Amino acid sequence: MSAEVTSELTGLHLAGSRFEVELESRHELGAGGAEQVMMRFSANPGEPLGALARVASGGELARVMLAIKTVGAEADRLPTLIFDEVDAGIGGEAAIQVGVRLRALGAGKQVLVVTHLAQIAAFADHHLQVVKAPGSEGRNLVKVRELAGGDERAAELARMMSGSVTEKALARAHELLEEARGG
Repeated sequence: MSAEVTSELTGLHLAGSRFEVELESRHELGAGGAEQVMMRFSANPGEPLGALARVASGGELARVMLAIKTVGAEADRLPTLIFDEVDAGIGGEAAIQVGVRLRALGAGKQVLVVTHLAQIAAFADHHLQVVKAPGSEGRNLVKVRELAGGDERAAELARMMSGSVTEKALARAHELLEEARGG
C-alpha cells in the first residue's frame, strides 16, 4: 500500500514525497486489536517521515487521502465516496490530476465532491450548484440545483474561475469541459 500511495502522489504533483504505513504493537490486546496503524508522510525529498496528521498541509492531506482512496477503491465496499473540498491548497495541473482520479473512482462508485475549482468540477458527470442567499426571515437559505447542459455548466465554470461570466472565461470553461471529456 505504501508504494502504491506514494506512486499516486507523484501523479498528484507531490513528486518526491513518501508515504508509509506502520503497524506499532500495543502493550495489551484489546478491542482495537494488537497493533495501532500509523500513517507517516514526508512531502519533500530529504525530509524525515512524520505523523501524517502533523506534517501534511491541508492540500497535501487532501491529496494523500485521495491517493489512499484511489489505491483502496476495489477493496472498499462502500458504494459512495464523499470528498469535501479535496481542492484545498492546490490549483493548475494538480487540480486537473485530482479531477482525473475522481472521475476514475466514479467509474466504479458514486463519488460526491464539493469543490471550488473549475478544473475539478469539469470532470463531473452531474454538476450541482449550491447557492446561499438571505431568506425572507433574515436567515441564509441554501438552494441546490442541477446544471443542465453544457452552456449552463460552462457559465458556472466561468464564474468559478473568474467571478463573472465573460467571453474569455466562457471560452476557457468550454475548453475545460472538452479536455475533461478527453478531447
